[in-house]
Amino acid sequence: RCMDKILIFIKKIIPKRVFVALSPVYHRWTVFLAALRYGFPSRKIFVLGVTGTKGKTTVLEIVNAILEEAGHKTAIISTLRFKLGDKSVRNKLKMTMPGRFFIQEFLRKAVGKKCDYVLMEMTSQGEMQFRHKFIELDAMIFTNLSPEHIESHGSFSEYKKAKLNFFRVLEKSSKPNKVSVVNVDDENAKDFLCFKVNNAWMYGLGGLYDGKEEFKISDVDIKESGIGFAISGINFESKLLGEFNLYNILAAVAFARSQNIDWDIIKNAFGKFTGVPGRVEFIEGGQNFKVVVDYAHTPDSLEKLYKLFENSRKICVLGAAGGGRDKWKREEMGKIAGANCDEIILTNEDPYDENPMNIIKDIAKGIESPFKYKIIPERREAIVEALKIAQKDDVVLIAGKGTDPYIMGPNGTKIEWDDGRVVKQELGRYKKL
Repeated sequence: RCMDKILIFIKKIIPKRVFVALSPVYHRWTVFLAALRYGFPSRKIFVLGVTGTKGKTTVLEIVNAILEEAGHKTAIISTLRFKLGDKSVRNKLKMTMPGRFFIQEFLRKAVGKKCDYVLMEMTSQGEMQFRHKFIELDAMIFTNLSPEHIESHGSFSEYKKAKLNFFRVLEKSSKPNKVSVVNVDDENAKDFLCFKVNNAWMYGLGGLYDGKEEFKISDVDIKESGIGFAISGINFESKLLGEFNLYNILAAVAFARSQNIDWDIIKNAFGKFTGVPGRVEFIEGGQNFKVVVDYAHTPDSLEKLYKLFENSRKICVLGAAGGGRDKWKREEMGKIAGANCDEIILTNEDPYDENPMNIIKDIAKGIESPFKYKIIPERREAIVEALKIAQKDDVVLIAGKGTDPYIMGPNGTKIEWDDGRVVKQELGRYKKL
């Protein structure tokens, strides 16, 4: 971490044009130095990477639950947290894949703690800065692909290429028994299946396949209280909600089977696994309506969140993914909210250096009726308003941040934040009214 701070300081004193020109060299050398400094630790431990647009954190947490149920010691690098064995801290870095020295030091600590597995979210933004280099992968999971970070990558094609590069790293890895797990129901699956590995697993709503044996999915029952399904006649129950979470479950099951984990252990893990903070998280405070906090920050994930509660009156609080980026999706998210929500409160999320009102107005363009939404820029006030107007059996859906630890403002400023914590505080006040 100290080295990362030194490198950030050097970046500040070098003229911007010079740094941009030297950026690829800079990133390559820093990642090599980091791996060298910590003795190339990924060579000494099983490393699983998970990539895709959505579901990465949830898949990692389900995999972790199964591995722990099987008696394995795990480490995690994710949007949600950093975990080493039985110790875990919240990720407050606003980076899913932190700086190269952080990752390599973490891998070294995982080896030192005698962890059996390191589970990592791997992002296209991290790939752009070579943060995946000199990590010897044992396995990769691909969840799904939809447009995101288009402005930083230049096109969807380049964004997709960044995701594919993780599988290319897996293919070239020196590890002996490499595993890939790919969602075959995604239209981009064929591109992720063309890499040579020892054990290629495919999953989808039809079943799980490992090239030798097929495990059929049947009796799928997606309810408001959870998901029921059977794999090759073995019945499973999960407290997670929605078809998208069934995909996340199947990804984790496929990986678990690649590790020869028994079906009974997998089933027991699901019985204990209650969910992931900030991912369709219900906040309880004695109210007579539901409040849900979710990380949904793409049009597709927002629509899927709303569809979970299509039979309920919905009050929706949303912003956009952040200032200065992915402007294309703002109006689209407004359209989705307008088509699915009964009342909408548009608010601030992560404006960075952009005027937050400009972001809000861009979203509002997609909402046909001007009488359907309110603009309340201050996020806490927006949440309070949603709680005040909620009636019995309504659902208040607060989207965009999940467990995101800060609201990012201009010039690197930030406000410590947690949607779930704020909701709990305000529900406490609401009960006293």
